Amino acid sequence: MDDIKLKKGGLINLPNALTLTRILIIPLVIILLFFPGKLWSFFAALSFLTAALTDLLDGFFARKHNTVTSLGIFLDPIADKLLITSSLIMLIPLREIPAWIVIVIVGREIAVSGLRGVASSEGVIVKVSWLGKQKTFLQMTSLFCLLLHYEYFYINFHQMGILFLWVALFFTLWSGFDYFYKFFRSST
Repeated sequence: MDDIKLKKGGLINLPNALTLTRILIIPLVIILLFFPGKLWSFFAALSFLTAALTDLLDGFFARKHNTVTSLGIFLDPIADKLLITSSLIMLIPLREIPAWIVIVIVGREIAVSGLRGVASSEGVIVKVSWLGKQKTFLQMTSLFCLLLHYEYFYINFHQMGILFLWVALFFTLWSGFDYFYKFFRSST
């Protein structure tokens, strides 16, 4: 973020519109998960994938066209957290994932958000790390597979999703500890 200047002025630009689209897709994913069956799971996963792709595109267009805004910096991580946590929570009653994993992942997200708030009040910016980006990618990959749930082309997407979820859990914890370590190291 050091080499990118914030754009003043208009709040709605292509990157911010993509981020808002991600937020607006979340209720669709949730609604689709209320309907059992392979077709509804497919549409839920497709909706989730569409929302996840907006995460890649909003950052790309913001940097390419130098349209990084304060609103975008604020909304982008919130949109990610809403998409991921709402999907995780919806999968608990469907018995597709263990509740304790959801609690750990959501707890980490709350803790890191709190850390960012404390750091911001002290004038310290906690930047998104490589580990944090990997964590988000792995969480989204696992959720896409878990939302598909069924077997397609001889691939058991539920099992693949569980495997990615375990890897995502590892990166979730690792990146969380890394954020806290870097913050406390810089504070001393």
